[in-house]
Amino acid sequence: MTVSPTLDAVVAAHAALRAKHPLVQALTNSVSVNFVANVLLSAGAAPAMVDNPEEAALFAGIADAVLINLGTPTAAQVESMRLAAAAAQKAGKPWVLDPIAAGALPWRGAVAAELLQFKPAIVRGNASEIIGLAGLGGGGRGVDSSADPAAAVPAAVDLLAHAAAVSASGPVDHAVGRVAGAVVLVKIGGGDVLLTRVTATGCALGALAAAYASVAPDPLTGLVAAHVHFAVAAEIAASKARGPGSFAVAFVDALDAVDEAALRERAKIEPAVPVG
Repeated sequence: MTVSPTLDAVVAAHAALRAKHPLVQALTNSVSVNFVANVLLSAGAAPAMVDNPEEAALFAGIADAVLINLGTPTAAQVESMRLAAAAAQKAGKPWVLDPIAAGALPWRGAVAAELLQFKPAIVRGNASEIIGLAGLGGGGRGVDSSADPAAAVPAAVDLLAHAAAVSASGPVDHAVGRVAGAVVLVKIGGGDVLLTRVTATGCALGALAAAYASVAPDPLTGLVAAHVHFAVAAEIAASKARGPGSFAVAFVDALDAVDEAALRERAKIEPAVPVG
């Protein structure tokens, strides 16, 4: 069932996340492992950082969802990613592709494009990564974005040929998917600029999107719910932080503190509009 990702749907997905504590297998980069695990735990999910070729496929069939993040890929980890993506697809488990620097570095871009054959539920990246992955041009600067999320919407729509939902992060996050067969765009505001000054926040958002995809009625609702939870927690954390270091700690606390009242007070979701 596909629903319109309204605030009520986000609140329901958040309640489901807290009730079900989904297990997320995270094949993520070496910079982000600890932070991603803590974000999942604080938000209400359970992490498992199983990324070796001997166990990746088996665990993908056990987990509720899988994150595949191309931040620091090695040959062995890429093999694990292929195995986990194929196993998740076979088992009907949602998985998220985070194509870090796909538009800037050819080898990992080719790996990301190859992984699309296993039909991720969600592709999540910054605008340059989404544009690069869709083959519409470069523009990536490392793991930062040199494009505005609005500019990535056509590329995100193209990627719906491979995934059920796609988002480009930025000052206003842009997410696309299908509702009742129509391609729609949802914009999510809020958050705080300090998110850009702490490493692995984008990686952690991909992991949270995987967790939500396993409990939401459809991937687009799960993706929007993850963005909203992240943005609300960032606003709460920023109000208490003195700088990037204290923000990182406060952010993990805030992910745990977010509840229905905070979502209803702070969420900034624009109604879904047709696009494409």
